[in-house]
Amino acid sequence: MGRPNYKVGDMIVLKSGLTRTAKTDKRCRIASILPNDHGHVQYRVQFAAENFERRITEADIDAGESPSSASPEAVAKTDNAAPWLTFSSIKIRK
Repeated sequence: MGRPNYKVGDMIVLKSGLTRTAKTDKRCRIASILPNDHGHVQYRVQFAAENFERRITEADIDAGESPSSASPEAVAKTDNAAPWLTFSSIKIRK
């Protein structure tokens, strides 16, 4: 339960009752993965018709309608990824 099952850019479907009306589209795109909150994976998602992001947990996603795209091997690779800034690559001029 502590590992994310989805990655940034995936389209997911939220469970019923999380959006204001039943007529709204429950499909949204994952914008970022947030730190775990007491063992629950959190995501920041955005609907196509909205200009703001929402915070949801893994329990808010309808797993039956949302394909799980991140395999455990892919998640393990992203956990050990190198940082985008390495201090050895910084050159200081004198």
